[in-house]
Amino acid sequence: MPTQSAPRPAAALSTGAVARRLGVSPTTLRSWERRYAIGPASREAGRHRRWTPQDIARLELMCRLTADGVPPAEAARAALGGAPAAPRAGAAVPSAAPGGPDALPLGAVRPECRGLSRAAVRLDAPTVAELLEEVLAQDGLVTAWEEVIAPTLHAVGRKWATAGERYVEVEHLLSWQISAALHRIRPLPEPPRSRPVLLACVPGEQHSLPIEALSAALGRRGVPVRMFGAALPAEALHDAVRRTGPRAVVLWAQSRTTADPALARSVAGIEWGLRGARARPALLLAGPGWGAEAPGPRTERLYGLRSGLAVIESLAPPGAATPAAGAAPFAYGS
Repeated sequence: MPTQSAPRPAAALSTGAVARRLGVSPTTLRSWERRYAIGPASREAGRHRRWTPQDIARLELMCRLTADGVPPAEAARAALGGAPAAPRAGAAVPSAAPGGPDALPLGAVRPECRGLSRAAVRLDAPTVAELLEEVLAQDGLVTAWEEVIAPTLHAVGRKWATAGERYVEVEHLLSWQISAALHRIRPLPEPPRSRPVLLACVPGEQHSLPIEALSAALGRRGVPVRMFGAALPAEALHDAVRRTGPRAVVLWAQSRTTADPALARSVAGIEWGLRGARARPALLLAGPGWGAEAPGPRTERLYGLRSGLAVIESLAPPGAATPAAGAAPFAYGS
């Protein structure tokens, strides 16, 4: 009777899965294994590396120590059970809590979210970019935004709010990398003679990432978009609406101090076209700065990326060639 090998523990993970969880690249894990012998405790012949919970715990300690300035060789010795490694002068001593004292307050999230946050805290831009590309390719933009990117951004914001001036650099680096990843998503060709959707932040509003995500998602569905980004002046906004004749205008306001109901009403009232056949845009208000009630007719609130896409696509004019939600599969970078 042939001898059967012992089953692999159910909790064992591949190198790629561990890299996503920890926020390091698979190349880094292989380098650590080669240089410092901090790898899987065992590996079946002819099989890929499989990391057990004990292996991952050692890697987590290694990540915490290197993020705190400990040289990798010393961090590896400590993680493998050697003498404790000393952090750099003035640094906080890593705690036994998952992620250490510099970990972001994520709560119950996907492993990819924790990996992305760890890479951002380390200011490891190449790994942040790699993890974003991977989750966008694997899950598509909408799911990646809702389940990984947005929770990590919110955690950075909460950490910044409770840590004084610390972590501003983390938010800036993460935001830049997310914006760069969104800009790499190529839109589908626009249907001919289709009215666009105009996207802009209200005057004084610098937080544009959410409508950058909306712009990329609409583009992947073949919906024509005119994106104007952060802090568009009111006069320029009015001119852009008149010149483009959009089917909808999306105005983003992150805070109550930038949201302007009077501006919203004036945009909703803009008309264009021949007398007797005048047209107006649908106005969609997005972001936490707007109140729950829309400030006027033909105005609606958007409350999320997925539902916002559905609302915008429902506004397609009769006979437009815009595909329905889900008709064109989303593929990152294709």
